[in-house]
Amino acid sequence: MKAFVVYESLFGNTARIGEAIAASLRIHGMEVQNGPISEISASALEADLVVVGAPTHAHGMSRTGTRQAAVQDKRNRFAGSSSMPGIRDWLDGLPPGSGRMAAAFDTRFDKPRWLTGSAAKGIASRLEQRGYRLIAPPESFFVTGEHELEGGETEHATAWGTDLEDRASASAPR
Repeated sequence: MKAFVVYESLFGNTARIGEAIAASLRIHGMEVQNGPISEISASALEADLVVVGAPTHAHGMSRTGTRQAAVQDKRNRFAGSSSMPGIRDWLDGLPPGSGRMAAAFDTRFDKPRWLTGSAAKGIASRLEQRGYRLIAPPESFFVTGEHELEGGETEHATAWGTDLEDRASASAPR
């Protein structure tokens, strides 16, 4: 089974989570291509499972202004940070899912979702609108106010990757 794990990352946290998910899928036998949305063309995605993640900005997926603010933040030391392209534009370029499997994740503060919002919820909705079939509810991974992953979140991502592989294997056509 082939999977793509793609993400937008502005402080590096979403990238670390995406890489942990990809590694977990690989360990469990999937052929995985992974990386930032700036390096993976949405139009070229040919996979059984597509996993998409982004940071939560202003209660949802990033916008041009929120990306620019993150890139210019003096605390931001992530070399992969870029104000373009954004996750919204990337998702708009996805080919029709035709029922292919998908999952969505985000990074956000550890507060109630109604208070922080969730990029994963928006990603999941757009994936479904494009014809992808979600195999898991949107998942959140938590960051601190200092823009660092909370303890245990990489392990959480590894476990979620294992769960996705289990769900994908159970859902795959035989």
